[in-house]
Amino acid sequence: MRSPEAWIPVPAVAIFDGHVSSDRRGGEVRPSSDVRRAIAAAALGNATEWFDYGIYAYGLIYISAALFPGSAPSAKVFALGTFAVSFLIRPIGGLFWGPLGDRLGRKKVLALTVLLMSAATLLVGAIPTYSLAGWIAPAALIALRMIQGFSTGGEYGGAATFMAEYAPDHRRGFYGSFLEVATLAGFSLGALLMLGCSILLGDQTMHAWGWRLPFLVAAPLGLIGCYLRSRLEETPVFREFERRAQTTCQRAPTSLKQLLVRHWKPLVLLGGLAVALNVINYVLLAYMPTYMHDSLGMNANMSLLTPLIGMLTMMVFLPLAGWLSDVFGRKAMWRFLLAGIFIAAVPLFTLMAHGVAGAIAGFTLLGLLYVPQLATISATFPAMFPTQVRYAGMAVSYNLAATLFGGTAPIISQWLVNRTGNAVLPAFYMMASCVIGGIALYFVVETRGCSLRGSGVPGERS
Repeated sequence: MRSPEAWIPVPAVAIFDGHVSSDRRGGEVRPSSDVRRAIAAAALGNATEWFDYGIYAYGLIYISAALFPGSAPSAKVFALGTFAVSFLIRPIGGLFWGPLGDRLGRKKVLALTVLLMSAATLLVGAIPTYSLAGWIAPAALIALRMIQGFSTGGEYGGAATFMAEYAPDHRRGFYGSFLEVATLAGFSLGALLMLGCSILLGDQTMHAWGWRLPFLVAAPLGLIGCYLRSRLEETPVFREFERRAQTTCQRAPTSLKQLLVRHWKPLVLLGGLAVALNVINYVLLAYMPTYMHDSLGMNANMSLLTPLIGMLTMMVFLPLAGWLSDVFGRKAMWRFLLAGIFIAAVPLFTLMAHGVAGAIAGFTLLGLLYVPQLATISATFPAMFPTQVRYAGMAVSYNLAATLFGGTAPIISQWLVNRTGNAVLPAFYMMASCVIGGIALYFVVETRGCSLRGSGVPGERS
């Protein structure tokens, strides 16, 4: 039984007003400065990952014209396909980095993934155009997107695990929400840079070379992220598990076979939740600029600016949603999100078709409905596995769902619209994903306030 003290809500501001951050169930006492550095290190790497998605999604018009053959519509389809290709390699990255992170530690793997990701993003900006290099241009883009996918396979699962294992148990939702603030911050930075370059340089210069400039920012972001991560200590939960394993001469079961046999249930349930997460996430964040430009007829700059306004609004509410999950539980927040999107998706997509004001309002309201899910990912998913397979379990299940339903969400949505001429069909795709997520959520164990320590599954009675 969990003690009643574990359920006492703690105001968010209390996290930063003292000198230590302690676990109420007797865990290791951590200085608040260490926790803040852990947040910054985990978040910056995640921001670097989503920075790439931001510049790619918002620069799709220019990238497709520069690196692919054919007319603008066909080149754009090729570019959307290349976006999906990067996801094909993510499960392989999860299979590689996940067990490595459970065996060697979280921070070493995370330092490598952020370097690899930022280097590949930088090199995308140096690819010669199709007119100069022919098929070498799209081939190089595909290769670099696959490298990004491979590194991403270990990035998000590791960052969420790192964050969750550093956070005090009763504040894990609030702390974890800052990883998602970084997600939107990185995406928004990429979007802002691409939009700013478009406004300042003009359409002709952007097509000629201006689209390359935002990719150059990836290098310093990656170096800073690697430095911050390499300077941190390993997570307290992992250090404690390592000490116990050495004392009892136990080895962590990190093979794929052991993971599938012993922990198949959380793998399946996390996959179900991640279906809803990825479809909603990539339709809203990655596909929406293309949707607003092609399906709603908005001009290029407004189709970029409108989602950006919604994302900046979402960032404000993420910490509040994370804190509320510490008070009411993760499952309560997910129920609200899944029901809200299922009910409101069609009306809000319809609203987006009514001019710029309708598009801003519709996207922002959809984004706010998504916030309770986004804010609680890194508190919910890592807590579904025990310490010895936490990194691997999350990386494998999450990335498989991201491959099948995340990277494909933009191209499936576009195909549905093109096939039927009905601009509201992406809303039905989101609704279907909510049904899958709701079924999985029913069987998920609530882990609010549960300790992540030890070799048992958090929230389950021994």
